[in-house]
Amino acid sequence: MKRAKKIILISHCILNQNSVVKPYARKQEEFLKFLQNKILNNYGIIQLPCPELTIHGLKRWGHVKDQFEHPGFLEESKKLLFPILNQIENYLKNGYEIDGIYGISGSPSCGVNTTCRADWEGEASCYESLEDIKSRVKLVSEKGIFMEVLESLLKEKNISLNFYDVDEWSEKID
Repeated sequence: MKRAKKIILISHCILNQNSVVKPYARKQEEFLKFLQNKILNNYGIIQLPCPELTIHGLKRWGHVKDQFEHPGFLEESKKLLFPILNQIENYLKNGYEIDGIYGISGSPSCGVNTTCRADWEGEASCYESLEDIKSRVKLVSEKGIFMEVLESLLKEKNISLNFYDVDEWSEKID
């Protein structure tokens, strides 16, 4: 088979919804049309690591971007991304096209155009109710922290790639 020399990078949970914090896992078929389109068009797929799963594990609570904006999470994110950056550089130097990086809309780590923020700290018992906690969460128009780190590392290497959220996929397929 002739290589198509086309690559995409995708957030970890696009291929593995088992990694998503409860109760936000989706049916894998929601991603099937996008993945099928790329596979049938001979794209290679690089699965990004999941920083939330790696750093906080499967039994983690839901987080917001504000909770990840600290040196420890940023440094761990960089460590997770260095092997990915090496792959990107290698593919580009060998004439491959990287179609883009695909994230998850609203994710505190992998959102591209939207992420979630909230002014949280301390124990849940510090707040009036669960509704009080939930009411503090806001979707904002910015990248999640992991995507920001990835974009920054790419800029350091003078690599410019397009970033897309899950919501933009249908526009690229239909």
